[in-house]
This record gives sequence, structure tokens and C-alpha cells, in this order.
Amino acid sequence: MRNTAFILICVFACAFAVSCNSPRPKDAPAAVAAGPVTGKFAYVNIDTFQEKYEVLKSKQEEFKKRQEAMDGQLQQMYNEMQSDANEVQKKAQAGTLTQSEYDMAQKRLMQTQTTLETRRQSLTEELLKAKEDFNKDLKVHLDAFLENYNKDKHYDFIFTYTSSGGSALLYANKGLDITKDVVDGMNEQAKSDKGKSK
Repeated sequence: MRNTAFILICVFACAFAVSCNSPRPKDAPAAVAAGPVTGKFAYVNIDTFQEKYEVLKSKQEEFKKRQEAMDGQLQQMYNEMQSDANEVQKKAQAGTLTQSEYDMAQKRLMQTQTTLETRRQSLTEELLKAKEDFNKDLKVHLDAFLENYNKDKHYDFIFTYTSSGGSALLYANKGLDITKDVVDGMNEQAKSDKGKSK
């Protein structure tokens, strides 16, 4: 979960950079070259976003199941290899294997181990790619949502906040929390997108 929070912070940072670069309303104050930072601020609580954004929750559950299935498949392959190795060792100790049979068994076990490692690497890469693709897709949806959301809000800066560390804020005024707007809006957008794809 900590890794997901870090990714979300990065995603929000990029997305908010886009929304903050939208044209400033005519009545908004110009940036000051020196002195205190001025502007309109808001923040999104990453912990709440993770808890409430349905698409993210569903995807995390899917990734968890894929990881468990992957671990189960690899464990089964390992158990079969271990069972085979134990059987070879028993026969060798009992003196029921010829040298040729023993050499063939060793070769087979080494090949099985190579296959296991190759499969582990392949499955891990597939899962990492799926997570990476999802994070890219999340960023695209978040960028689009925030660009639209900020049209009438006119925020100059939107920060992220998390109680688990890695936050861009040391103190947060609860009145500036727009997490509910973002979560509700993105959940609605996801439902709408799902309806259109049917």
C-alpha cells in the first residue's frame, strides 16, 4: 500500500502541474517575484482517495489476486521440483540408480529450476507492466478530471496529503480539502465511462 501511495503522490503532482498551468482568471492576482507565495490552494488526501476511489480499489484487489495466483503457481512448480529432487536422492542413496540415470535426473532438475526462474521473471514482469499501464491510465483520467474540475475553481496550487508520510504538506487546513469532490467526481466519471463502453 505504501508503494501505491507514493505512486499516487507522483501521479497527483504531475496532474496538478497540468491543472495549475491552466489560464489564470482575469481577477486573480499576478505571481509575486519575491516574498510570500500567494494564490488559491487546495489539497487531496491520498489515504482517503485510495479508500474511496472505486476504480483504484477494484484494481488493487485484482492485482492482489493476480499476485496470489502467481505465487501459488510458482510454489506448485517448486514443490514438484523438490519432490522430484527428493525422489532422485532416495534412489541414489538406495543404490537403485545407474550413473547415467543419475546424470539425466540432475540435468532434468537443473532444467526445471531454469524453467521455474524464467516463469517467475515472466510473471513478475507481466504484473509490473499491468500496474504500470494502470498508473498511466489513472494519470490520464486524473489529468482530464482536474483540468475540467479546475475550470471554475481556479486553483493555483493543489497539493497532496497523506498521514503515512511523504506528504507535500506539513499542516493542512481542513477547509481546503477537495478530496471528496475529486473522489466523487472520478467515481461518477468511471460509472459514466463504464456505461458508455457497454
